[in-house]
Amino acid sequence: MRAAWIRAWARASFDAYTAPQADRWVAVALRTISPACDPEASQQAWQWLYDGRIKTRRALLRSDPCTVSVNFFTTRITWTIRPVVFLPLAHRQGSQLPACAYDYKPLQHSHQP
Repeated sequence: MRAAWIRAWARASFDAYTAPQADRWVAVALRTISPACDPEASQQAWQWLYDGRIKTRRALLRSDPCTVSVNFFTTRITWTIRPVVFLPLAHRQGSQLPACAYDYKPLQHSHQP
């Protein structure tokens, strides 16, 4: 008899505009799931919240990527936080754009530089 392991992946993303906002998002997620975690996973979560969070924020301020992981029974939950630089698009005024370009509206961000 052979045992087959099924690996399921779920991925999502969150756009944070600052290092504090990125680590705050992970902190909120960890605080939300920790009551449902087994004692070991809960301890991992709170250890990062008390000790690892400072290291994570410092790394992000240096533009270093970070990961935060918790093992929840047979599931491993990992957040990967990394700075991303987006270049602005080339100036488009006066160019003929395809009709579908006008279907998309710019996002309204509450972020202030």
